[in-house]
Amino acid sequence: MALKVEDVTGHPGFIEALQGFAATLRAQFDESPRLSRMLASHQRWLLSQAAFALQLEYDASQPGSGLTTTNLREIITSSNAASRNTVLNFLDQLLSYRFLRIAGESNRRPRRYEATEISTAAMYRWVLANLSVLDRLDGAGRVARLIEEPALMHKIQPQIARRACLDPRWLEPPPRVALFLWTEAGGLVMDDLIRRAIHLAPGADGYDIGRIDARLMAEQFMISRTHLQRLVRRAVETGCLAWSDKAKSRYLLKADFLAEYCGWQAVKFSIVDHAYEMICGPARLEDPEPHLAAVCEA
Repeated sequence: MALKVEDVTGHPGFIEALQGFAATLRAQFDESPRLSRMLASHQRWLLSQAAFALQLEYDASQPGSGLTTTNLREIITSSNAASRNTVLNFLDQLLSYRFLRIAGESNRRPRRYEATEISTAAMYRWVLANLSVLDRLDGAGRVARLIEEPALMHKIQPQIARRACLDPRWLEPPPRVALFLWTEAGGLVMDDLIRRAIHLAPGADGYDIGRIDARLMAEQFMISRTHLQRLVRRAVETGCLAWSDKAKSRYLLKADFLAEYCGWQAVKFSIVDHAYEMICGPARLEDPEPHLAAVCEA
């Protein structure tokens, strides 16, 4: 049985697994900064997942199928995730950076697009990273199965995208999570904060994440320093972050905000597991932890 949201959030190892996921995404960013940077807001995440799913669903026997501007616009605007112009600009950017290419004859209408090799490899690694988190929670062998049969990704990813674009819990992050995820490169900033949340501060209700070097972080993530400083300031004002010392040189990631973020991410991981199970069948538990074994047998 696919893991439900409460199964994921209730697992004592979920935060650690989420930190490992954030570290994996950071490694992918270091490998391909421009591609990761383009997808580092929730809006662009939705656009990229829907676009990739459409190009995988292309059927030569069905005129107009595949990734076209019209098809992507229908998915995205129906969920109010982006405007028509945003869809057009997104596709133009992917084309200009060669993350997409025109499929078939360029003068045919509607123009159809397909992912280039670098985009396909990145999506494969992203699906693997999500399945790895699920495997860490219940000891199943999803990653091994996908590595053994990589073509399964072409069936799993469209299921993830379709479900994600229909689930209001994932479409609309909680307000404090949205503060980061609806902003430019906010996902990269959030991953960086999550990776640092290792130690609970003594006598405090949060995790000591140390200094935030706005100049360095802005340079690394290719964003405006002013934008980043404004984001951090609003995060403090809304209780996502707090000062951990009187000198105001170190930050706390508040525990309740981390729990809120984990709850939202758990929606996505549940969606991924349901998509995996629909294509591959129930994951087989090799050495499940006791309480999750009971969940999976229920």
